[in-house]
Amino acid sequence: MFWFFFSKKNILSSLGFEGIRHYNFIAATSVERLAALSDGVFAVAMTLLVLDLHTPAAALVHNDDDLMQAIWKLAPQLLVYMMSFLTLGIFWVGQQTQLNHFTGTDRDVSWVHLLFLFVVSLMPFSTSLMSAFIFYRAALVVYWLNILALGAALLFSWRMAMRHGLLTEAARERSYAIQQRIVSAQALYAFGAMLCIYSTLLSLGFIVLVQLNYAIAPKGLRKVIP
Repeated sequence: MFWFFFSKKNILSSLGFEGIRHYNFIAATSVERLAALSDGVFAVAMTLLVLDLHTPAAALVHNDDDLMQAIWKLAPQLLVYMMSFLTLGIFWVGQQTQLNHFTGTDRDVSWVHLLFLFVVSLMPFSTSLMSAFIFYRAALVVYWLNILALGAALLFSWRMAMRHGLLTEAARERSYAIQQRIVSAQALYAFGAMLCIYSTLLSLGFIVLVQLNYAIAPKGLRKVIP
């Protein structure tokens, strides 16, 4: 029996499983490196958003009236660009707030944040789709799903960090309120998405109001929306 136990342990060691276990214990433990990667991904995603904006074609502009009409036609793209920039700004603040309250990180939590960054990198695509088909419900649903995935990844990361004992004491004391804030925001986004049943512009307008609340937190709304 003992021979089998030790033999099995030696076999696992020879196959590298023991090394994998130790590697997983020490892998991806730097919060600073994770924050640096996140800053880079957010910076690129925010930059790519503006590439979807194009100046009016010079051949179609012959006077000021033509130019003003051409600029007016860009209004949907400008609206969605502003929304997406606000979205990425809000989630950048949310992720950095999390990282600032981590005592450290581990392989599992780091991979959740990599998943979060993957969803961040999809924002230019959903933004382009929304601006090109602003009156289509399917485009708005795709855009909302992008936001939903961002919120779900952040919530999952926080709960995993809490289970793994990676939160500061102050963060543990406020954990419920922080999770409630994420859930409340996603509920508001979901309500905004449902408004597309009546009008996609109404839906986008409501989402903009939600984003402005979380971006600038007007005093009048602080007691209403966490």
